[in-house]
Amino acid sequence: MAVMARILVIKLGALGDFVQAFAPFAAIRAHHPHDHITLLTTKPFVELARAAPWFDTVEVDARPAWHDLAGVARLRAQVRGHDVIYDLQTSGRSSRYFRLAGRPVFSGIARGASLPHANAWRNLMHTRARQRDQLRMAGVPDVPDADLAWLRGTDTDLPPDLRGAGAFALLVPGAAPHRPAKRWPVDRFADIAAIMAVRGVTPVVVGAASDAPLAAQIAAACPRAIDLTGRTSLGQVAALAARACGAVGNDTGPMHLAAAMGCPCIVLFSRESDPRLTAPLGRVPGQVRVMAADDLATLSAAAVAAALPC
Repeated sequence: MAVMARILVIKLGALGDFVQAFAPFAAIRAHHPHDHITLLTTKPFVELARAAPWFDTVEVDARPAWHDLAGVARLRAQVRGHDVIYDLQTSGRSSRYFRLAGRPVFSGIARGASLPHANAWRNLMHTRARQRDQLRMAGVPDVPDADLAWLRGTDTDLPPDLRGAGAFALLVPGAAPHRPAKRWPVDRFADIAAIMAVRGVTPVVVGAASDAPLAAQIAAACPRAIDLTGRTSLGQVAALAARACGAVGNDTGPMHLAAAMGCPCIVLFSRESDPRLTAPLGRVPGQVRVMAADDLATLSAAAVAAALPC
């Protein structure tokens, strides 16, 4: 009888990066169907990860400072004792976990790793392509789209505001607060909301609680808009996206989640990020449309409205 191996997967990053790792997560699970798989991640993603079918255990990386000896000792205890580690974060920080873990079989970019992602072009590859290539070099040959049926939920999972509301579309006006150039002006989102309302589609604004002022501006211009900022879990955003007729938003995490759920998406990119490397990926060709402008203030509401999926 084969001995169960202990597998550790490391993925710490932002929501968009976490969503991009859904397919690699599923591929690792398929490659290790009878082994014990632990995910090491950060607190915002624990609930979502524990609901997923890919992990036996989910642990929180508190990301201690390296001078925090007690914190580093706790982290060492978390990463030690695994037979194989797949580092899907591949950052300078996560590469240091290789030594902290006692140099086990390790897929990543850490110096001395036994399963290195030895591709000189890795930093020029889209996230999904890069991770697929990394896993291929580690002996995981197939990384298809993940089955996300578990994320669809049921209609009763929808916020009460939307039950029986008819057709609706998502608006995602927020983005990283420290990168304001990634945000399309909120008055353009208000214009899109008004256009949707005229078409009989209810605009639904989603995002973090800190995006509430943006949602308020949109609702002021379009009273039909529903503000769900700060009121949804990541699982609820996924369930909404699975039922929405479309989504319009900046290059930010919820748009990656919407794309993964098969929602027709328009994703707005400024010069702050490169869609060739990080654009959300849909499930079918043409599902995700990227609209890019060096300065998003130059992108008109009319141009986006012409591309609206509903």
